[in-house]
Parts: sequence; structure tokens; C-alpha cells
Amino acid sequence: MIVYIANFGQENYLWPACLSGDTIATIDNVKVHGFWMSRDREGFISYAMQHLKTARNLAPTKPVASRWYSINDEVNETEGDLWIHREKKQLWWTISLAGPAEITLRPSAYPERDGPNIYEIHKPSNPWSNRNRRGAPLFWDTLPAKAKDFLFTEGTLQRLSLENAEYAQALIAGDDLSYWHNKGSWRQREERARTKPGITFGFHRKTVYRLVATAFYTAANSNGQQVLTTIKNKNCHFDSVDAMMAYVESLIVDQEGLCAITGVKLQLDGEEDDKELRYSLDRIDSSGHYEPGNLQLVCRFINRWKSASSDADFRRLIQLVQISRF
Repeated sequence: MIVYIANFGQENYLWPACLSGDTIATIDNVKVHGFWMSRDREGFISYAMQHLKTARNLAPTKPVASRWYSINDEVNETEGDLWIHREKKQLWWTISLAGPAEITLRPSAYPERDGPNIYEIHKPSNPWSNRNRRGAPLFWDTLPAKAKDFLFTEGTLQRLSLENAEYAQALIAGDDLSYWHNKGSWRQREERARTKPGITFGFHRKTVYRLVATAFYTAANSNGQQVLTTIKNKNCHFDSVDAMMAYVESLIVDQEGLCAITGVKLQLDGEEDDKELRYSLDRIDSSGHYEPGNLQLVCRFINRWKSASSDADFRRLIQLVQISRF
């Protein structure tokens, strides 16, 4: 069983239809839908990069366009998987069912960007529930901080790691959760949430700053704080530091906080419990420049492993490793 954390459509506008109709859903742009239906992944990605826009109104990078294609597949092909959705102070869950998805042409919620119509892909599921299998309500505020880190996504969907998936399944079953809650890393996360609440934005800015500093400038220490020198990297094709930071921030949003190569959830500086999962800025074409269209965000260890390898070949090898696990 795969466990997904999901939203449905930009700003979650499809959620009421999913809740009332017992479905899991996503959308597909009319301009690329034919490519997906004909299983032309490369055609889908190429056309999307040239003609579509992200939620930040930028041209999608190749990893982002590829993810759009994959989301269609995951929703269309899911069967017997656990799907979890947060709505304000409640958690809802369902199990996807067998059978074909219903694909319907509907008016677009964002016609200026997506055109007048959009395809909605709805996969049937069991009725959504906001109670565990023992009948207890699932309240967001009662969850430990560590669980909140992975039981919610601001993006479209996220596939949980094995350990986090096991916790989610135990939560839904109403089982004893003390094994996780008593772990040292969970207690440390709880203490950090208690003593330093509401500083995620600071972690976000710190992460973006580090990525830009590492890519374009030399870092120096002044009175114990990191500063940027004015030594410009000759391979930098951005007009300013601010422009680069804005672009990196847009990548975080468009990639939905996930590694562009593995799909693993990335961790912000200061919030990480595994430094190998920190954000790392990678040039898609390692021989190319730091410039729009040639950058992606990946796990720190992935960037190190990839080094100067071809992006396509490295992805092929990672996919072989992922497939061999099952």
C-alpha cells in the first residue's frame, strides 16, 4: 500500500467535489492532455515547457513538467492506496478503488493561465472519513510536530517514505503510536516546536540564501554570521542576487518542496533531522550555467552522487534502484 498526502487542484478547489463524490482528483491542461492520453511523455514535457505556466506564472522546468505528467499517472493508476488530506483542523482519509478514472472537460478555475477549460481526472475511492477505524476523530492539533511535518503538503501530492507511511497507517487504524512518539528525533522536534514556534519563514529564507550564496558567491564569516561578498561567479546568468533568490523561491513552490529526481520531501535549513535531505541547487546540464531553465532542487546526497553525470542517465540509474526495491 502506498500512502499519499494530497491536495486537489490549485488552492484545493476540487476538494468539495472529491469529498461529496468519493474520489481522488487532479487536473490536466487541454493543450497537453492528448500527449498524456497517447502516452507521449516527452511530447507532453516538451510542449508544457514551451507553452504552459506554473502557479507562479513561469515556464515550467523539465522536472516540473515531468512531475505534472507523473501526477496524472499516479491518480489514474492508484488502487488500494491510502490517501490523506488535511482540511483546516481535521484529517480526512480514503482508500482508492479499482476501475478507470473519470475524465471530464470542465470550466477552468484559472482561465487566464490555463485557458477556458481544463480536464478533471477523478479516480473512485471509498467514502472519505475524518475518524480512524476505531471511530475516534482525527484532529490536526493533537498530532505531534514531527507527524505534522509529513502529514500535510502545500503541493499537489506527496508519497510518504516507508517509515512515515507506517505511522500514517497506524494512525488511521487507531493503533498505539508510542513507538514513534517516544523516539528521540520525535521528542527533539516537539521541543523545537514548543520553544521556537512560528519561524518556518525564517528557515525558508535561510535556505534560499544559502543556495544562492553557494551557487554564485563566496561565503565568508563576519562576526559569526554568513555574508555575501561581491565576487560574481562568471557562470551566473542572473542580473542580481534578488533575481536569483526570487527564482529559487519559485522553484521551491513549483517543485512543491520535493526533490526533482527522487520525489523525496526536502528539508529546510534549521528544521532538518537529516542533513542529506537538505535542499541542494543542481544544474540540470552540469556543463551549463546557473540560469533559468537549467536549475532544479534536489537532495544534498543526490547532488553529490550526480556530480557531473548526465541528468538523463543519472535519472535512469536512480529509477533502476527505485524499481529494484519492489
